[in-house]
Amino acid sequence: MIENIPNIRAGLQFGHEVAKQLGDVRLSACLMCRTCTAVCPITRLNDSFNPFRFVRLALFGYIEEVLESGLIWLCSNCYACQEKCPHGVRVTDLMTALKNLGIKTGHVPREVRLQMNIIKDHGRIYPIDEFDNKKREKLSLPSLPTSCEAVSTLFHENRE
Repeated sequence: MIENIPNIRAGLQFGHEVAKQLGDVRLSACLMCRTCTAVCPITRLNDSFNPFRFVRLALFGYIEEVLESGLIWLCSNCYACQEKCPHGVRVTDLMTALKNLGIKTGHVPREVRLQMNIIKDHGRIYPIDEFDNKKREKLSLPSLPTSCEAVSTLFHENRE
């Protein structure tokens, strides 16, 4: 909870600078009502996942701690927190920005990196082959392309 957040290292000014990097997610609008945590389906399954805590840590500039915890990757991007926030804090957008920052700085769990590589190679998580298309044909479904080269343009060429 909030009592576990370390003392502010560089003051709120640093937090505002971090907020600029993350985009207009309205971190400073948070009035600590904890609605985001109350409506989060992931919090019900994992006590360590706490959207309110991510907002506060980001506001105070503790981005490295958030990224190193790996917990941001549990966010399902369901938007419940963002839709219910009475103060307009864009919590889901914050989580997406943190994930993007995690990718840029190398704070990506191995499982996510493996999925990214599968998508780079095949254009989707589950590759489609002729066997799949034969099953689809039997069900009178249209066949799907077995390759998806266009996706490779979305990723950098180097792999981790």
